[in-house]
Amino acid sequence: MDINGKYCIVGVGHTAYGRLPGRTAVNLTVEAIRNAIDDSGIDKSEIDAVLTKYPTSNFQSLFSTRVSQALGVYPKVTATLDQAGASNIGLIAYAIFCIEAGLCSAAVVSYGDNPLTGTRAVYGGRPAGATYGGDEAVSGMTGAPCGYALIAQRYRFEYGLKEEQLGTIATTFRRHASLNPNAQYRDPMSMEDYLNARWVAEPFRLFDCCPVTDGAAAVVVTSAERARALKKAPVYVMGFGQGHPSWDLPQRPVWTTTGAAISGPAALRMAGIGVSDVDFAELYDCFTIVPIVTLEDYGFCKKGEGPEYIGGGRIDLAGELPLNTSGGLLSETGMPGMQLIVEAVRQLRGEAGPRQVRDPEIGIVSNQGGIMTTHATLVLRR
Repeated sequence: MDINGKYCIVGVGHTAYGRLPGRTAVNLTVEAIRNAIDDSGIDKSEIDAVLTKYPTSNFQSLFSTRVSQALGVYPKVTATLDQAGASNIGLIAYAIFCIEAGLCSAAVVSYGDNPLTGTRAVYGGRPAGATYGGDEAVSGMTGAPCGYALIAQRYRFEYGLKEEQLGTIATTFRRHASLNPNAQYRDPMSMEDYLNARWVAEPFRLFDCCPVTDGAAAVVVTSAERARALKKAPVYVMGFGQGHPSWDLPQRPVWTTTGAAISGPAALRMAGIGVSDVDFAELYDCFTIVPIVTLEDYGFCKKGEGPEYIGGGRIDLAGELPLNTSGGLLSETGMPGMQLIVEAVRQLRGEAGPRQVRDPEIGIVSNQGGIMTTHATLVLRR
């Protein structure tokens, strides 16, 4: 299926991020979708597909239909996907498949949740969204930081990893967030601040870990043909890919290579480009080790070279590969991934203000879920 240049994102929207008491996953999602529709210039009556990611904190049956009702849309296509943080890109691909098949013409793709102020449901003895519980908890495996810390420790054993290199990720993304008025964390962070923060799960300190955040974001997907009549220049989908290691971390044979090694090359092949053609990257960064491993698995550098690759200002806004230009999960919002797509669209439109990358043509976005359990990649161009 040749989709390169045939489909595009024509609108983006989001809510505030942070502590938003009294909000529900549904009304946050609806606010973000309405903002995305307004941004696109398309009439709401043309929206005939509503696609959502499951709220991480409280899995709700028929979530997308509830959103459709609250939005006032009677969709031809509706679905709620659970690939955890990889769902957003998976749903954009699903939207394209449905438009290609003639099942719909304009889709909203969204994620919204209130894990910070809402109630976390419990399934099978563990909170919704939790990765470990039960037997693992006896040994201290009680959440995502522990799983990712094990990956980081294994990486350090195999290739070497300095704490200041993890700190480069945290401090760089904070600098970018300081230029983003919607970022949850904008206060300056020095390397000394990073190193003096409390331990969470070695080798992770506080600023190695993304925050828990209420909020929502959404995009509008349609055909390039339909986009020609809209008010803003579209951002074209060049390619996408997925790769899902799937197994729980203790059963996984390799910890330092992820689904990005399958997903990234697949997306780049579909796009007909190589990593040297990419002008900036918005990479899932729930923990500081993740973008380092993702850069390696996408092919920007060889395995084990990621910690050195990110040095020397390469990932700064004016660097060779600007990375997480809005602050990422670590500083903009811990919401799982849709905000990275929104930021990539704004960069390609030239709408990022003081954090704008110089004249970008192509951007790559990664989404990930679980403990590096799922992975999806999206390549976009202006």
